[in-house]
Amino acid sequence: MGADSDPVAPPTVPWRKVLYEHQPFPDNYVDRRFLEELRRNIRVRQYRYWAVVREAGLVAQQLSCVAVFLTLWFYMERGDLGPSTLLWASLGFALLGYGLYEALGGGSRERTRLADLQSAAVFLAFTFGFSPVLKTLTESVSTDTVYAMSAMMLLAHLVSFPYTQPSPPGSLSLNAALFGSVCLASRLPGALHTFAMLSCALLVFALWPCLLHRLRERAEWSFPCAAALVCVAGVGGLASFWPEGALLLFLALLVLTLACPLLLVHLQRHKDNIHGPWDEAEIREDLSRFLS
Repeated sequence: MGADSDPVAPPTVPWRKVLYEHQPFPDNYVDRRFLEELRRNIRVRQYRYWAVVREAGLVAQQLSCVAVFLTLWFYMERGDLGPSTLLWASLGFALLGYGLYEALGGGSRERTRLADLQSAAVFLAFTFGFSPVLKTLTESVSTDTVYAMSAMMLLAHLVSFPYTQPSPPGSLSLNAALFGSVCLASRLPGALHTFAMLSCALLVFALWPCLLHRLRERAEWSFPCAAALVCVAGVGGLASFWPEGALLLFLALLVLTLACPLLLVHLQRHKDNIHGPWDEAEIREDLSRFLS
């Protein structure tokens, strides 16, 4: 046989990457130039260890916030912390945080101070008025069930918390935290205890993330200090009545802030994404004008 009749001999017509054209090639044929367009890791983001540690601090401090809240609830339930003391402390921290938030605002405000005051007054009034109802909300439910629901809701709060944009907190995350707070507050001795605990929950789960987000944006140097302070408060609070739990929290914070970022940076070296002519076409033109 001649060379032209050899089935493996290359045809004389050059191959073209054209779909709707009859060519003397199999459907899955590609030439030697096919792999020349191969690209590896063209959109892979390279992480730096300490930058990842800094971002992981947001997760660690949110976990510590839950520990701080549980510590306050435990001492109120045991009678070592009075509701008036917690209310005055919450008011002081709220005013201090609001002043710091305003100082870091940079002159741009979407709401007036009067609107903020009205919102706070409405919440406090409704919470104080419904405190007797909330106190008796779970009387027909066993204590073990209440504690289980609270644990599930606080866990849901941590899982659904919008760590990338914590201001304002996500509705699911905030509602889960407040529902867990209501369950725990209903087991306190009196209605004033319930009101104080829910006011503290609003401060910890709703207002503190907003201030922390402002610190990350306007005073980056202060964010690690604030996160570390909350972590110390969480571990120290648990250690005062549950040393084993404080040890577990301390180990969890170490894993979250040091071990997990190290693992991420290490695994990033082994990332191998390939891109080439087999990828789907991407429309990079702005098509918003067709949607108006």
